[in-house]
Amino acid sequence: MRTTTVSFFGHRQMKAPLQTEQNLEKIISHLLQENDFIEFLVGRNGEFDQIVSSTIRKCKRQIRNDNSVLIWVMPYSTAEYRNNKRSFLSYYDEIEICEQAAAAHYKAAFQIRNRAMVDRSDLVILYIDHSYGGAYQTFQYVKKIGKKHINIAESDDSFSQLYHFPSYTIP
Repeated sequence: MRTTTVSFFGHRQMKAPLQTEQNLEKIISHLLQENDFIEFLVGRNGEFDQIVSSTIRKCKRQIRNDNSVLIWVMPYSTAEYRNNKRSFLSYYDEIEICEQAAAAHYKAAFQIRNRAMVDRSDLVILYIDHSYGGAYQTFQYVKKIGKKHINIAESDDSFSQLYHFPSYTIP
């Protein structure tokens, strides 16, 4: 059984959340149907992250729930997490703390965590519509290392971008 790892990055605030959710639903549904097992790696730091997590959970309920795991990757442990661990574990399938990020200065931790997630991923899905901020820096890293990616902010038809990746075939 082959495991496919997909990570998600985007700006804290978005211009078209409903359209983004619809595009994500198409992509995630396709991934669930066409792959043996999928690790979905997510953060939890803004509007895009919240939409991604809720869309993954929705698709898992509607399409299939036996071939994927929703993993919240934290840069370091927080008081909010420690105080609400049970609640978070009821929402996410797994929660990880990125070791490299946790050992770094807190101001660098998010970018270190993001790069570790990208390095681990087969596909990166982004929502990048402006050229500044942490998500944009991560996008620059994705392009620099040549990682397969889809920027759903660039196109109204993000689903068609899956055609560019031979390992993701459209039925």
